[in-house]
Amino acid sequence: MTQKKILPFLQFFFFLALGLFLLWLTTRSLSKEEISRVKDLVFSADLRLVFISLITLVLSHYIRAIRWKMMIQPLGFQPSTSNVFHAVLVGYFFNLFFPRLGEVMKCSLLAKYEKVPVDKLIGTVVAERIIDMICLIAVILLTVLTQMERVSGYTVEILEGIRRKIEIKPGNIVLIVLFSIVFLLLLRWIYKKNLRSGWLGKVNIVLKGMVEGLTSISLVTHKMGFLAYTLLIWLLYLSSIRIGFWALQETSMLGWKPSLTVLTFGSFAMIATQGGIGAYQLIVQKTLILYSVNQVAGLAFGWLLWSVQTLLLFVMGPFSLLSMYLNNKKRGKKHTKISSNFNF
Repeated sequence: MTQKKILPFLQFFFFLALGLFLLWLTTRSLSKEEISRVKDLVFSADLRLVFISLITLVLSHYIRAIRWKMMIQPLGFQPSTSNVFHAVLVGYFFNLFFPRLGEVMKCSLLAKYEKVPVDKLIGTVVAERIIDMICLIAVILLTVLTQMERVSGYTVEILEGIRRKIEIKPGNIVLIVLFSIVFLLLLRWIYKKNLRSGWLGKVNIVLKGMVEGLTSISLVTHKMGFLAYTLLIWLLYLSSIRIGFWALQETSMLGWKPSLTVLTFGSFAMIATQGGIGAYQLIVQKTLILYSVNQVAGLAFGWLLWSVQTLLLFVMGPFSLLSMYLNNKKRGKKHTKISSNFNF
């Protein structure tokens, strides 16, 4: 097995092990009675409100699909909303197993069924991720500005932990810059040397497609609508947490500000480990302690939110994969029948 095939498996098991370690970390200080209490709280949650929270998440994914479709249309393609929506859900599902696998899968599926070049789709996905990063930064700033005294210390603690993991010394920055310059010069030399070769022409076409997809946001017809959809996605994320608070009696008194804080730090947790396992429960627990919620109830709420999100993807992901296959198979047969009717 080659290194390229082994690396994804190593990444998966590393993040899984990290998640399991964090799960152990969240429960090691709890007694058997407290762990039993966590289970009782999760299973006694108001299922009606849990369901509404779940529907809110589904709606956010649907809005994300519409926004992605808006980015694809300027490239000269009109994919069906159904295919784009199912592709988004399939992408989230596969991201639970391997980092970034979901992006590859959703682009590949949409390319297969809608005949959109994969390189252009990858470019639109990269643009989406940049937009999401900007939104997350805005959410972080809003959280800190509206709750400075309460969350500033916790924010510094988390950012300091991240800084220690990716600490870059001034000397290393110089080396990185020099390496980047040398690398770019080397690429330029290779490009000029192989300008007329077939393989470089193919690479050039792929890169141009990715750049075209990346810049598709500037070509979106209804920019205000695009902005509104972007804000709505994050508002729905926030609302799902707020509704989730109502599902547990111990967190029902919490309002929009705690919801914003959970959204902020929970987003870090989803990045930290595979599917947020372990990290999400721990960070939500620590976050709710800031609002005088005891660690048992905080952990229970973390488990409730994570379970709802993960279960949704485990159900909707395979369902969407199957739906795309069946729906497009029927559509293919329908187009074939129409073509045969006009074949004189």
